Amino acid sequence: MADRTAPVEYASGASATRREAPTEHYDVLIVGAGLSGIGAAYHLQTNCPTRSYALLEGREAIGGTWDLFRYPGIRSDSDMYTLGYSFRPWTDPKAIADGPAILRYVRETASEYGIDRHIRFRHHVKRASWSSEEACWTVEAERGPEKELVRFTCDFLLMCSGYYNYAEGHRPEFPGEARFQGPLVHPQFWPEKLDYANKRVVVIGSGATAVTLVPAMAGTAAHVTMLQRSPTYVMSRPAEDRIANWLRRYLPAKLAYGLTRWKNVLLGMFFFNLARKRPEQVKEFLVGQVREHLGPDYDVATHFSPSYKPWDQRVCLVPDADLFQVVKQGRASVVTDHIETFTEKGIQLRSGQELEADIIVTATGLKLQLLSDIEFSVDGERRELSKCLCYKAMMFSDVPNLAYSFGYTNASWTLKVDLTSEYVCRLLNHLERHGLTTCTPRRDPTVEEQPFLDFSSGYVQRAIDLMPKQGSKRPWRLYQNYVLDLFTMRFGDVDDGTMEFSRAPRSLSVGFEEPQLEAAKSREAA
Repeated sequence: MADRTAPVEYASGASATRREAPTEHYDVLIVGAGLSGIGAAYHLQTNCPTRSYALLEGREAIGGTWDLFRYPGIRSDSDMYTLGYSFRPWTDPKAIADGPAILRYVRETASEYGIDRHIRFRHHVKRASWSSEEACWTVEAERGPEKELVRFTCDFLLMCSGYYNYAEGHRPEFPGEARFQGPLVHPQFWPEKLDYANKRVVVIGSGATAVTLVPAMAGTAAHVTMLQRSPTYVMSRPAEDRIANWLRRYLPAKLAYGLTRWKNVLLGMFFFNLARKRPEQVKEFLVGQVREHLGPDYDVATHFSPSYKPWDQRVCLVPDADLFQVVKQGRASVVTDHIETFTEKGIQLRSGQELEADIIVTATGLKLQLLSDIEFSVDGERRELSKCLCYKAMMFSDVPNLAYSFGYTNASWTLKVDLTSEYVCRLLNHLERHGLTTCTPRRDPTVEEQPFLDFSSGYVQRAIDLMPKQGSKRPWRLYQNYVLDLFTMRFGDVDDGTMEFSRAPRSLSVGFEEPQLEAAKSREAA
């Protein structure tokens, strides 16, 4: 890291002004200190040990999503043998882990590898502008509650800030909701002292958050009702992976973890591909599993048999059938209907039924956000990333030295972001070996644009225009296939004919001298 005094240009049109401002320079800036950011930092310091780096985190703590969400029962809907890092085994007996356990895992990882020392908390990144002449990004952030403007420069910018808005969830306005006399709560902003003991609770929604909340609250509340407009596929899995626990007893931790990880990756891929090829058989299996848990008299066709095909939306996972257990015991119920209006005592449904409630929880989803709504510019020209094509689902067409972490929709998030971080390190090492400063994916005009995500979930469709596009062929195609991505990103050519490499006219940013080039070549040969 070095201190600089560099001119900063605001990318806001003709009225932009310039002024001198002290900045700190790093080889790499990582934005976000959640699951993705901590993993990216590990890969960077392991595979590119000579590179300086810092993490800019908008919140006051490590953990991202797992620190933000505090609602009852918060947990992963992916197993931790694939959601965990490739380099640090998950050793807890529970494969489907709760939020506090995942948060502890992330924070312990940051501490164990010294990553926490590189984090700048309460830094909200607002703008990033690229200079081709100096081959660096100038990043502006607001620091602390006073929103003090601070600046950094970096040779490479890696975005690990997730894909949804931390400040705002998806929360539709319901007719008459002002009439309701009780608390109206969104899970993303769960009140710390909300008392729901012996209260009647209605949870609006049928996604991952709703199926988590209902069994978690049912043990304390008088009754919990999950109110949904339409059903979602829900699948039960054991909270503990018995094969993983058996392997861990007899094998070294890393070997046991690796074997379990691959077992779960391949099983997940098999299930997803089967759902695509034989959707009716998979639907019959999923609905049949629910019927086994709830019994032949329960109206599974109405409440747990969606109209769409499996994996057109994400399949919800419930550990040890906890949702079905509380429904069967009468502590919770599922109602499939439309909301007519809120009332003083609860919700009036279109069918005429009224659900009485003391508390209503709107588990109505997330609001997607592309790269934290940061304003990007290249050589003074504003870049709308939503209009770019995605290169290997991690970089943007015609935008230099910028990558972002975006996980799978059909598998664990971390599987993809691990590969992304590894690939960024390969790019950085390629630049160093050849004395280059810049890597830019150049758009192929023959490639057709396609939606970034082929997913019918509401939270995706609401934000489809905000997302970048994928292309009709490699390397612009998004495959949602871990094995294919593994071979492409870990072993494929970095210089693939699409990525353009260059050296800046002024080598202020990297400044390779001949001895450095020779040292880099020696490291590569070794």
